[in-house]
Amino acid sequence: MCSLFRCILPVVVCSASLSLIGASQAGLPTASPADRAEARDIFKQLIEINTTDTPQGSVTAGSEAMRQRFLAAGFPAEDVQLVGPDARKMNLVVRLRAAGSAKQKPVLFLCHMDVVQALRTDWSTDPFQFVEKDGYYYGRGTQDMKVSDAGLVATFLRLHREGYKPRRDLILALTADEEGGQFNGAAWLVKEHRELVDAAFVINPDSGGVVLDHGRALVGTVEATEKIYSDFQITATNRGGHGSLPRPDNAIYELTSALNKLAGYTFPFEMNEVTRTYFTSLARQETGQTAADIKAILASPPDLAAAARLSAEPSFNSNFRTTCVATRLAGGHANNALPQTAQATINCRIFPGHSPEEIRQQLAALFADPKLTVKYISDSYVVTDTAPERKAMTPPAPIPEVFEPLVRLTQAIWPGIPVTPVMENGASDSIYFALAGIPCYGYSAVALERDDDRAHGRDERLPVDSYWKSLDFMYEFSKAVGGK
Repeated sequence: MCSLFRCILPVVVCSASLSLIGASQAGLPTASPADRAEARDIFKQLIEINTTDTPQGSVTAGSEAMRQRFLAAGFPAEDVQLVGPDARKMNLVVRLRAAGSAKQKPVLFLCHMDVVQALRTDWSTDPFQFVEKDGYYYGRGTQDMKVSDAGLVATFLRLHREGYKPRRDLILALTADEEGGQFNGAAWLVKEHRELVDAAFVINPDSGGVVLDHGRALVGTVEATEKIYSDFQITATNRGGHGSLPRPDNAIYELTSALNKLAGYTFPFEMNEVTRTYFTSLARQETGQTAADIKAILASPPDLAAAARLSAEPSFNSNFRTTCVATRLAGGHANNALPQTAQATINCRIFPGHSPEEIRQQLAALFADPKLTVKYISDSYVVTDTAPERKAMTPPAPIPEVFEPLVRLTQAIWPGIPVTPVMENGASDSIYFALAGIPCYGYSAVALERDDDRAHGRDERLPVDSYWKSLDFMYEFSKAVGGK
């Protein structure tokens, strides 16, 4: 299936380039000042609603706020469904109805509403305040992914206001717990309310977009496959003792030794059809040593010295291999006692072709310490001795009704850039629809500098211009896939 991307995408890019010689200079039509004001207000409102998986957070608060906007705009109540298994984790599903009897299955836009926790003490601004300064919007979720939540809410409201009637229903799902938690909204909707989200295909703006290098657009990326997200619990236990009688075998020392081994370990270099296609496209855009190194890793056999140089760039490194990193630590029971227990959470993003259980066993072999246990932590935080054997999602075939407008509209904004499949280095809710047999395509039309990825991090921010361009793209793209 991956090879279809290599065959079809170049043809689509070429034909789009020819048809956009005039349009590319002007870009897409931009939203009116009133439409932009509404879209900015929606973005601000969403950023300032805490939707973390914490006692202070509530996805329902965000979903309900957007529900009220749709109802006030005149959407029928039956087309604005607030559903979910938990009072704080309600999902919003909005349907823009086709004119008459739709002859095609709907298109689903899938967006998660939750965000990762952010502490005020870590940030230079309040993470739950929408701050505009120096050409950026700051706030938790500005990159991941309230930019697309807000843009698509604004798009659906605008289409409804303009009286747009598609040939097929357009659905927007704003969901809970993609970032973690017991009530993943995408999985729950597929299982419990398939009728609300059943679609011909899914567009998931949680991945894909435009890569910038000092303001120059390099490539547009569409998610074709993704790594598997897995958490592991590493536990060291010891008999402990009095703090005045230190020993080198206490639990924290043992755990630290294991984490040092992990920090010094690099998983083997790998490529697959999707990453090879991506780097083939990128090689034509890069210059100097970077371009030479990319060509060298595409050779057979690949140049591992070139791969090592490229791996200094985190976004390249994560495309080359499985990655695992310690993200949480806990240990000890008293200030004056040797620790009897120490524990770490290891977060892994597993390269397609490998299972969580395979990586769990590799970690145990790397640590090689019978005093340590390596267990799997499920998405709902259940800890088990073994991990699942499942492997990554199979890339869907690229269908013209998605890729023709996607490439054409992307090149209207960023003339001439290649559009290529990419492996999502994190993970997304696409997997739940892919497992249900619904093709998923990850694309946001959000442009970010490749060295300014602040998702999940301190002072998350989005270039103001990137919001407006993604908004213009989603408006035109929604009409293109919906038809008239």
